[in-house]
Amino acid sequence: MALGICLGLVIKPTQAQSQRDPYYGSWQPVTVSDQGVDYTTLKRQMEEYIKEKQSAFAIYFHDLASGASFGINEDKPMVAASTVKLPMALYINHLVVQGKAHWHDRVSYQKATDYEDGSGVLRYEAKDGDTYSLRVLTNLSVTISDNVAYRMLARHVGRPNFIAFMQELGGRTVYPGGKNLTTARDLATYVRALLDFAHRHPREGERLLDDLAHPSFHVGLPGLLPPEVMVAHKEGDLDEGVANDCGVVFCRRPYILVVLSSGVKDTREGFADIARLSKMAYDFQESLAGKK
Repeated sequence: MALGICLGLVIKPTQAQSQRDPYYGSWQPVTVSDQGVDYTTLKRQMEEYIKEKQSAFAIYFHDLASGASFGINEDKPMVAASTVKLPMALYINHLVVQGKAHWHDRVSYQKATDYEDGSGVLRYEAKDGDTYSLRVLTNLSVTISDNVAYRMLARHVGRPNFIAFMQELGGRTVYPGGKNLTTARDLATYVRALLDFAHRHPREGERLLDDLAHPSFHVGLPGLLPPEVMVAHKEGDLDEGVANDCGVVFCRRPYILVVLSSGVKDTREGFADIARLSKMAYDFQESLAGKK
């Protein structure tokens, strides 16, 4: 079994251990003194931007300092694409800390059910009967958005169990009619759950955040932000005009942002729009941090 490419390019020492970002596992819950922050200006700025676009957008913003949030079409069902891999990775981590699974557990590749074209390396490397650990599959599913790795994880845990997990977290639009649909609000809920998990389980949580902060696809939320700003996120796109991103931006005033779009003529254009919306949020948050 050829695992050299996968392991050599993806598995690396955790940066959270060697160069710890100050927000890893230490973000602060709501602070009462900040609850009066008005995000009307930022919301209006985003609305003005997207109304000039032919694409359909759904947005959800959540300020981690105050708990303030707002949405634009936040409950509209949209194609999730690969953003669904974020809650899957979180689910695997939950199973591990609960002792229901172990990182060294191995899953056997079954081409008939697991093969999928698109992102990833396992579609080239995996042969029927090859086995991969949960750690490798989880890492591949988020760092290079490996579709085969995700399908192997989904088969291993069972879709009904995964659906139940997302619903327990607060997800409302979870595979309706068997379709991979979600909402901006639901994805923000999963990102918040990820931060809660990292707060309770620093070792596993920081490693997952580190994986999400160092993906091969890194053009949406972090696209126009300073390179030193840590962004833990999961992008997703489809040639059928879908460009999505969801995650947490660890700037001086950290926040969660989800941007989903459909009807995009070119996914590069779609992610450019996401990057501009993200920059609006970042600039607004930095202006608030500068007033401290």
